[in-house]
Amino acid sequence: MKITEVNTYPLKMNLQQPSWTAHEISGAATLTLFEVKTDEGITGYGEVQGGPQKTICDLAAAYGACITGMDPLGHVDIWEKLFSSTSPRPGGLGGWDGLPAPLPRGQRPQAMAAIGGIDIALWDIKGKAASMPVYKLLGGSRTSVFTYSTGGYYIEGAPLESCAEEFAGYVEMGYRAVKMKTGAFSLADELTRIRAVRDAIGPDVLLMLDMNAPYGVDDCIKFANTVAPYDIFWLEEPLHWHLQPADYVRLAKGSPIPLAHGEREWTRFTIRDFIDSGALGYVQFDSTRHAGFTESLRIAHHAEQQGVKIAPHTAPQLHAHLASAFGDAAFGAESHGGTDRHPIQHGLYTEHADVRDGMVHLSDRPGFGVEIDWDFVKKVGA
Repeated sequence: MKITEVNTYPLKMNLQQPSWTAHEISGAATLTLFEVKTDEGITGYGEVQGGPQKTICDLAAAYGACITGMDPLGHVDIWEKLFSSTSPRPGGLGGWDGLPAPLPRGQRPQAMAAIGGIDIALWDIKGKAASMPVYKLLGGSRTSVFTYSTGGYYIEGAPLESCAEEFAGYVEMGYRAVKMKTGAFSLADELTRIRAVRDAIGPDVLLMLDMNAPYGVDDCIKFANTVAPYDIFWLEEPLHWHLQPADYVRLAKGSPIPLAHGEREWTRFTIRDFIDSGALGYVQFDSTRHAGFTESLRIAHHAEQQGVKIAPHTAPQLHAHLASAFGDAAFGAESHGGTDRHPIQHGLYTEHADVRDGMVHLSDRPGFGVEIDWDFVKKVGA
């Protein structure tokens, strides 16, 4: 089997209500669909987040030219070949070795996204070639994988307690764990929000806090000890972007709440130091942002060996396959219970894993089990 074509489809939808994390505002949902075709008629699909979408698509086109004719089942060789383009290398000037010239530093995030989209599609092909779903290909047997719903995004001018009703709705949908955006407001205001959500969901539902990196170590220790009485399951991305594993170690010593981190790490080479530090309880890599499924598997194996729970970020229709394969070493996968947060993911597929009753239900369809709604792709193409 040979790769014949790599195509990308940048998608964008304006949101009815712009909202904030502690880090940034979002007024639109975006997603780039990847398609890898082969000479045997098997086509694989992947998806990535990130931008600018044009840069990601341009890099994917260059990468597609590099891997045309290669065996799509040799995903490691393809991953390593494409990853080498992100660094200077002997013979790499001017593309003399058949790869694009070493990328500008500022394009590395987009390159990792482009590699990720291709790699996810290759795993879809691998499953289809074997007539097996990806989770079975990896040795998994669980067809139901735990999931939680993220919400509580900040709406300008909304009352502090307004998100409580949203989370109560997720519990009514069957979720037994929810994750709330925090970190944008003062500690007093965040306490008001957290208290309202805990009252709304009751004492038996897990409550995680997604912080988007608002704190230094000392301030975060104070935050953790203040919110701990509300039975918080984890603090996610609690520290400023520039703080490193040693800082997480200091935080872990002073925090009564376990720490989660990983979605913004580009590769296994940086996230391994967070895992090895002993500071994390949960690791949250994201195949759809950085490096794809192959790199996520490497991270997951390392985390399992170090006793850190696997909790992939977003895209449950993909990441539930990985969580299934790792059994009790995986906490589960993230979902968005409300279609308004990412309407593209809810509209892109005519077939996909079914999220209901707080679980991702996987099917026996080969690959990732997704089918694309091409009318939807035409409608929301960027």
